[in-house]
Amino acid sequence: MARFAASPIIMECAGWPDAQSYRLIDSGAGRKWEGFGPYTFIRPEPQAMWQPRRDDWDADGEFIPGSDEDGGGRWVFAREVPADGWNLTWNEVQFTALPTPFRHLQFFPDMAPVWDWMREQLAGREDAETLNMFGYTGLGSLALSRHGSVTHVDASKKSVAQARENAALSSMEAAPIRWLVDDAAKFTAREVRRERRYDGIILDPPKFGRGPKNETWRLEEGLPPLIEDCANLLDANSAFLFLTVYAVRMSSLAIAGLLDEALRGLPGVIEHGDLAVREVGEGGRLLPTAIFARWSNPG
Repeated sequence: MARFAASPIIMECAGWPDAQSYRLIDSGAGRKWEGFGPYTFIRPEPQAMWQPRRDDWDADGEFIPGSDEDGGGRWVFAREVPADGWNLTWNEVQFTALPTPFRHLQFFPDMAPVWDWMREQLAGREDAETLNMFGYTGLGSLALSRHGSVTHVDASKKSVAQARENAALSSMEAAPIRWLVDDAAKFTAREVRRERRYDGIILDPPKFGRGPKNETWRLEEGLPPLIEDCANLLDANSAFLFLTVYAVRMSSLAIAGLLDEALRGLPGVIEHGDLAVREVGEGGRLLPTAIFARWSNPG
C-alpha cells in the first residue's frame, strides 16, 4: 500500500537553467511581472496579495482581466511584440512563446521542476511508456521522450499542432511521441478496456473545458473517474503519476486523498503541495501558482 505523506511540500521554480528564458521579476497587488526571453509582461495573479518591491514596472505587454472570474480579458501592448512569437529554451527543448487570449504564453513555466522530477523517477529507464494528458503544447512530452515513448493527448487541435511545431523546433521530430487530438477521459477509458499500462502518467486538467466533439469537462465531476482509470493503467512496476490543478478553490490534501483512494493497492508514496515560482534577486518571495498531488514508486 502506498504511504500517504500528510505534510505538504513545495516544488519551486527559481528561474530556468537559462536565466533569460523565464524569470519572475516582481509580484504584488494582484499582479506579477515576468520575463520571457527578451520581453517582459504583467499578468493578473490573485495570490500575490503583498505589495510589489519595485516601483519600476515597465513591461512590453499587460493582460487586463475582464469583469468575470473565468479568464476573460485582453492584452495591451506598450511595445511591439512578434506576432508569430519568439523562441525560448528549456534544456534541450525549444519552443515558441506567444501571448494567448487565455493570459498565458503557450506554456506554464512553473512546470519546469515537474519535468525534472519526472525524469528523476524514470532514471535508468530508456524504454519507458508514458502518458501526458491535457498535454497542451508538448513541453512535458518532449521532456519525457528522453526515456522512451510518449502518448500526448489534448482536445485542442491547435495545441497539438503547436506541440508538433515545438518538436520540430527542438529537432525532435523523430522522438517516439504519438500526438493525439482526443478527449482525455474517453481516451483513458478506452486504454483501460485495452488493458494498457504505462510507466508514468502526467495530467494537468482544466477547471472547465470541451473535447474535440464538444464534450463537456468539469473538474469536480470528471476528475475522480479519470484518476480511477489512470490507476488502472499503472502497476507495481510503474514509476509515477503527477496531477496538477490550477485556479480552483481546493486543497492539495483533497486531490492527494483522491490519489490515495485510487492507488491504494500499489507500493510507493503519495505526496502533495504547491507549485511556486521564486522572484529573482536576494530574498525573492515564493509565489504559489498551483496545487499538485503525486505518486512515485522507487521500485
